[in-house]
Amino acid sequence: MDWKPDWGLRGRMVLTMFLLFALYLVFVGALWWTDSFFYLPLMGAFVLAQFFFSDKLALYSMGAKNVSEEEYPELHATISRLSQQADLPKPAVAVADSRVPNAFAAGRSQKKSTVCVTTGLLRTLDRDELEGVIAHELAHVKNRDVMVMTIASFLSTVAFMIVRMGFWFGGGRDRQGGGGGFLVAIVASLVVWIVSFVLIRALSRYREFAADRGGALITGKPSALASALLKIDGRMDKVPKEDLREQSEMNAFFIVPLKSDVIGKLFSTHPATEKRVDRLRDLERELETR
Repeated sequence: MDWKPDWGLRGRMVLTMFLLFALYLVFVGALWWTDSFFYLPLMGAFVLAQFFFSDKLALYSMGAKNVSEEEYPELHATISRLSQQADLPKPAVAVADSRVPNAFAAGRSQKKSTVCVTTGLLRTLDRDELEGVIAHELAHVKNRDVMVMTIASFLSTVAFMIVRMGFWFGGGRDRQGGGGGFLVAIVASLVVWIVSFVLIRALSRYREFAADRGGALITGKPSALASALLKIDGRMDKVPKEDLREQSEMNAFFIVPLKSDVIGKLFSTHPATEKRVDRLRDLERELETR
């Protein structure tokens, strides 16, 4: 496998985490100044729980479960072979009973990762296409962007929770004895959430291009992944809306995003499928000329 580090992705991950870290230092300072620091232990506990149990929480939200080789022998064999080709430890294998054709990777490291596919995906794709999708998820693991996205997404969620709690309960005084301290905390949380939202989506769109290229290099078949993306995207319109709503919180981690309105597309976590397919076709031509 002709694997080369994606320095564009690495640079974006470092920059995103640096900006988020600086942003949250300001955020913590605002909470402290407004005597809202009682949130800090709760935030710390949530972040630690997300770091150590992110894969289990992701599987739980999807209604997925880890499966054995006896239950899904072909799926296990495919993931084992592709993991060897990608020079990765074999991840845990999970399946979600869902009509939504999709897949995602979760976990805090290459040694503690999980690749999950839905039953809808297994019914939709042929063998080569399924290998392309699984290789795409393994590329996420190899690039270590799953952990960065998990932490960044959760910190954004914490800020949003504080905004909601502030509107519910209100009140509070700052360290100078004046009123409106809690309002400052709400505004600070709202700013943090908005900036985090934008940073996360900018990183997420690039990481999908990087995983597409990495997955195609693992299998050596960019056209198979391109075919899978088009097939998954085309099947989304046939999935009942209630199924889509149930899985919307995992949108940033899916290989193809769930359908959204115009505003949703503006802040999409994924580039357009057509652009991804065009890049994969360019890669196919590049590999043919080598």
